Amino acid sequence: MPRISGHGVKLTYDDFVLFPDDGKRHELIDGEHYVTPSPNTRHQRIVANLTGSLWSFLKENRIGEVFGAPLDVVFSDFDVVEPDVLFVSKERHAVLTAQNVTGAPDLVVEVGSPSTRRRDELTKHRLYERFGVLEYWVVDPDVDTIKVYRLAEGRYSRATELALAAGDVLTSPLLPGLTVPLSTIFSEP
Repeated sequence: MPRISGHGVKLTYDDFVLFPDDGKRHELIDGEHYVTPSPNTRHQRIVANLTGSLWSFLKENRIGEVFGAPLDVVFSDFDVVEPDVLFVSKERHAVLTAQNVTGAPDLVVEVGSPSTRRRDELTKHRLYERFGVLEYWVVDPDVDTIKVYRLAEGRYSRATELALAAGDVLTSPLLPGLTVPLSTIFSEP
């Protein structure tokens, strides 16, 4: 049963599982329902390139698993999201269930679009920070950049911004030895 808050009805995970399987991304953040249309081909290429790079790295370095959307991340009864890409280390493996991720992945990646930019940069930023996601990457396909946020003392540090135009290479302390040139992530066929 949805709960009533000062701002109206707060939806729960029980409501979430009843949403239609309509090809759109349905998410709950603080009980509020967000719907995003299916992504465009450029978005999907970036997700595939990034997921593929991480998958190849993790096949050689068995320190965890990478998943691409759709896969629900259930932070609480009122907070359920579907990041584009996520990584769960062996240390946090207990958050993986047969149905979803219940708790914080180590890393979450969102590939933005004009319709999701504000949500990715503000709402999801606060959500991932609050629930202890160690790294949050925001990919901007319009300007070929990636902002990398890292959790320190419960807060995300100022973003490191990597740019294709600068020839930058993506690395992460969560994935020691990973080096992915942005040219790989933003490559087109």
